Amino acid sequence: MKKEFKPGNMLFPLPVVMVSCRRPGEKPNLITLAWAGTINSDPPMVSISVRKERYSYDILMDTKEFVINLVTRELTYATDWCGVKSGKDFDKFKEMKLTTQDSLHVSVPGIAESPVNIECKVTETKDLGSHTMFLAQIVGVQVDDKYMDEKGVFHLNDADLTSYCHGSYRSLGDTLGTFGYSVKKK
Repeated sequence: MKKEFKPGNMLFPLPVVMVSCRRPGEKPNLITLAWAGTINSDPPMVSISVRKERYSYDILMDTKEFVINLVTRELTYATDWCGVKSGKDFDKFKEMKLTTQDSLHVSVPGIAESPVNIECKVTETKDLGSHTMFLAQIVGVQVDDKYMDEKGVFHLNDADLTSYCHGSYRSLGDTLGTFGYSVKKK
């Protein structure tokens, strides 16, 4: 039997990411988001949604570019801290001892400690009410070579990525199957 629950977002788990942004001549900032996702394959595109009252909101609106930095178990503490402290008051890279990494296609640095840095340019914004959605084209991706094997295959599952699930940070757990395993001939 099921019970009716108030309307709200119950899509869990969500990717938790640290998004870096920066105005020219200013220090870079980080914002922690769980409202991020893939929206298109060709061209490759993502979306992030940010509340207008966040410090990063105006930076994103001004510059129209950002870097999505994937979060590992080792980065979870910094991710949480960056999500509850404001870049208006703190240099988040400095406070969390994170290393800036130059991007190749945007003027915003990524986080060197992140296994994947996704460089994005905003193509459209949409005011949705509590959040503004930033639709962005992925213009570059940098990956940590420690997850590459000798054949050039990237093993992202080895990075121990973190997700966000109803107020808590969770590791992704065991592999239950691979794409197409349910129809694979035996």
